[in-house]
Amino acid sequence: MNIDLKTKEEIRIMQEGGLRLKRVVAALLKKIDVGNTTKEIDNLASELIKKQRGEPSFKKVKDYFWTTCLPINNQVVHTPPSDRKLKQGDVLTLDIGMYFKGYHTDFATTLFIGGNPDDKINHFLETGKRALNKAIVAAKSGNRLGQISAAIEKEIYGQGFFILKELTGHGIGKTLHEDPYIFGYKEKPINKTLLIRSGLTIAIEVIYSMGTEEIVYEKENDWSIMTQDGSLSACFEHTVAITEDKTLILT
Repeated sequence: MNIDLKTKEEIRIMQEGGLRLKRVVAALLKKIDVGNTTKEIDNLASELIKKQRGEPSFKKVKDYFWTTCLPINNQVVHTPPSDRKLKQGDVLTLDIGMYFKGYHTDFATTLFIGGNPDDKINHFLETGKRALNKAIVAAKSGNRLGQISAAIEKEIYGQGFFILKELTGHGIGKTLHEDPYIFGYKEKPINKTLLIRSGLTIAIEVIYSMGTEEIVYEKENDWSIMTQDGSLSACFEHTVAITEDKTLILT
């Protein structure tokens, strides 16, 4: 495992990049509505990132040609934009990264399209948000990566939902995906996981579903991953930086 701990200056640059990505996301979320195609959302994301003097992180992934991943409902992650139109009641994940001055930041959120969700869907989405917040609290110098994983696992399983174990968070910085993996469940005893140190920059991801832990690749789509049983999925993600005295949420 090759962990690239960042200097204070590198973290400062990533903070600036994350701030710019936040502006992009805020502008995008105002425009997403019933009738939009995911391709239209992606085109707007490209324009907004350019205005922030960044580059789309995802276009630096081999053979991925889009700015965003935009899964809907039972699609989980990595779904490319298309001519599919958003409908009332869809659940959309916006996954987006920006490369700024040599460093990446990565963010995802899942939202209900067209008004307010029913209690079941609202509870599902709020559980993911809470799990991410609790994972970030656990992400501090002196703790271990397993404590982040345990926080996600406890919240998701505690509410009766399912972690998609093959999909993880990751280190981030000069490349979009760096060591270490950030699992959404306890894959080994916590005391055997990596000690969190100042300078660590990671993208923590909560990736879960209503009905299964199993995933499948969507037919005729080289990228898109779906829940095996067709149940609803969501993803919440922040890029964070660990310093000696606090954890910075960069996105």
